[in-house]
Amino acid sequence: MLGAIGLDEGQESAYRALVALGAAEVPDLAHRLTLPVPQTERTLRHLERHGLAARSSARPGRWVAAPPGVALEALLTRQRQELERAELAAARLAQEYRAEAAEPAVHDLVEVVQGASAVAHRFHQLRLAARHEVCALLTEPPQPPPGHPEEPPPRDVDHRVVIQRDALTLPNGIQEASTALARGVHVRVTARVPAKLLIADRTLAMVPLTPPGAEPTALVVHASGLLDSLAGLFEAVWRESLPLCLGTSGAAEETEGTPDATDLEVLSLLLAGMTDASVAKHLDLGLRTVQRRVKGLMEAAGVTTRLQLGWHAYERGWVTR
Repeated sequence: MLGAIGLDEGQESAYRALVALGAAEVPDLAHRLTLPVPQTERTLRHLERHGLAARSSARPGRWVAAPPGVALEALLTRQRQELERAELAAARLAQEYRAEAAEPAVHDLVEVVQGASAVAHRFHQLRLAARHEVCALLTEPPQPPPGHPEEPPPRDVDHRVVIQRDALTLPNGIQEASTALARGVHVRVTARVPAKLLIADRTLAMVPLTPPGAEPTALVVHASGLLDSLAGLFEAVWRESLPLCLGTSGAAEETEGTPDATDLEVLSLLLAGMTDASVAKHLDLGLRTVQRRVKGLMEAAGVTTRLQLGWHAYERGWVTR
C-alpha cells in the first residue's frame, strides 16, 4: 500500500509494527517480523532516512515510529512535487519531440516492437496515454489494463471498440463485454474484424504483424498517410457493426410495452448474430425462455418475423445504431 512513496513490503511491515508497538528494540522487532537482526537494522535506517522512524533519545537501542499523519503526509507531498516536476519535464520533452518531428524521416514513421511482454506493455502504454479517443478492432472482448481491473476509462477519453462476433462465445466473453460496457466503453460487434488494431488520439496506431502462435511482433505507426488509412479502416468497420447492449447499458427507462434489461440483452445478442441456443447458454437462461422472450418482443412490436423485429427495434429506440 505504501509502495507509491518508496517503501517495499518489508519496510512497510516494519513501520506498521513500530506504529503498533510505539517503540521497540531491534531484536524484539526482528523477532516480530521474523527477520535477521542485521536486515531489521538496515530496514530501520531506511525508515529513518525517510523520516518514518527515529532512535529513542530516552532509551538507547530503542526505535520509535514517527506519527503517520505527519510523516506520511510529508512523503506524499514530496511525491506530488516530484510527479509535478516529472509532468513538466514530460511536457517539455513532448514539445521538443513535436518540434523535431515536424518533418519526420520516413524510417521514423513506424517502429517495430518484438516480444510478448514488450508488445503488451506498448499496447497498454498507448491506451493509457490517450487524451481524447481510443479506437480498437479486437478479436476478444476489451479488458482493463493489468493491475487496474476496476479502473474506468477517463471521462474525457472516448473508447470505441469493435469485437469479432465469436469473441462472445468465449467462456467469459459475455461477462467481459458487459464489464467493458459498464466501464463506459462503446462496444460494437461484427462477423469478422479485418485485423487487430489500436488507434490512440489519431496520432499513434498499433497493428500486430505475426499470426497467432508465433513470437508476438507489432508495428507502431506514427502520424502519416498510413495512420490515416488505418483510421479510415476503423471507421468503415465501426459504421457496419452492430451496437452491443448488455445489462442496463444503453437501455431506456422501462415502461409498459418496453423491453426489460434481459429482453434487451437477448435482442442485442441476436442482432449480433448469435443463435437462440448461444444466447441462452451465455445469459444462463433456458432455450424456451429465450424463445418466449423473442416472441414477446415480436408481439410488443406488432411484427410477425424476426427481420421485422430488428427493424422495429431500431425504430422504437430499443437499440441504437
